[in-house]
Amino acid sequence: EVQLVESGGGLVQAGGSLRLSCAASRFNFDDYAIAWFRQAPGKEREGVSCIRRSVNSIYYADSVKGRFTISSDSAKNTVYLQMNSLQPEDTAVYYCAAGLGAYCTGTEYAMDYWGKGTLVTVSS
Repeated sequence: EVQLVESGGGLVQAGGSLRLSCAASRFNFDDYAIAWFRQAPGKEREGVSCIRRSVNSIYYADSVKGRFTISSDSAKNTVYLQMNSLQPEDTAVYYCAAGLGAYCTGTEYAMDYWGKGTLVTVSS
């Protein structure tokens, strides 16, 4: 069974940093687009960042450009999201998703697998 497990969420003050991890199992990690989405209370889920190593593709939402960095470790089958200069509006549940036929466009199209999410809370 394919699994994606997120970790690294928590409570942080505005201006602080967190690093989220998405550990993948039972599929060839480098063949997939691996993306981070987030859903804030009362809002729709939105694409935050994405990486697809096989085509050297990386995506960031405008709202996180310059603050968040996505990276991957093939040996560990893990994708990271380094989040710096966090703001209260970054508060959300962050989900990791993977899609073999997906492209890094910020949309959920063709995302086949989803993690259960990790909560990030940024206090002002």
